[in-house]
Amino acid sequence: MRFIASALVTLAFAGTASLAQAQTLKVSYDLSLAGLPLGKADLVSSFKGSRYEMQGHAKLTGLAMILTGGRGEASASGTLAGAAPRSTRFAVLSKTSENQRSVRMGLKGGQVAEVEIDPPLEPKPDRVPVKPADKKGVVDPMSALIMPALEAKPLTDPVNCNRTIPVFDGASRMNVVLTYGETKSVEVPGYSGPVLVCNARYVPISGHRTERPATKFMQENRDMSVWLAPVEGPRLLFPLKVSVRTMIGVGEMQASLWSLEGDGKASAPMRRAVRADEAIKAGALR
Repeated sequence: MRFIASALVTLAFAGTASLAQAQTLKVSYDLSLAGLPLGKADLVSSFKGSRYEMQGHAKLTGLAMILTGGRGEASASGTLAGAAPRSTRFAVLSKTSENQRSVRMGLKGGQVAEVEIDPPLEPKPDRVPVKPADKKGVVDPMSALIMPALEAKPLTDPVNCNRTIPVFDGASRMNVVLTYGETKSVEVPGYSGPVLVCNARYVPISGHRTERPATKFMQENRDMSVWLAPVEGPRLLFPLKVSVRTMIGVGEMQASLWSLEGDGKASAPMRRAVRADEAIKAGALR
């Protein structure tokens, strides 16, 4: 489950100049697995100048909560410069009814400076060692959700899908490879318009366990996608939906509320709000 949760959070999401004003993006997500409600997640991202800060909270509900007591919180910060965010700090705390684990990581210039995992991961003979080179030129899993525009083109230009995101979560190094799939039109509370649907691939580099069935499954997985919605102020894209086929069904993280606030003023509410998958228009936009 830790790997699946990491994939859901990681999959999803680069130059921009200094931002003209402070803006805050608030997104609430519904989590599901195999069509069954799994829980809720809330993510708040603040952009001021070239700086960004992110705060996230997730909690399982219903039967999943009864069985696991699962909940977690995460934070990240860094700067927006060039074709990708540059992480400076990342922290995550996950709890279940049986245990909890925290990860804290500091980065400088795209390179991991320090990592603290409590309790430490147990040594496993099939775990691929993480090399010093694997900790360079990376972003944390939370900052990976931020995708600044690749070129001076419209944010929903298909070229903005095509990127490779080098992610290090404190224990493992992976690439998330995105390629353009199609453009759709969606409507959720707070946003109505086009989204880029990017196909996604998981490429493990190090820190993973080669003999785990889940690792092999994800390496061969072709049923993963990220839906990216434009955020015009800082000129970036942010996930509206993430879909990942797992060994026990399709896991989804889908926005149920989208709110962009600037200078203390919230965006105007939508007159009508429906779920994104109920409002997809037939075919791709021209």
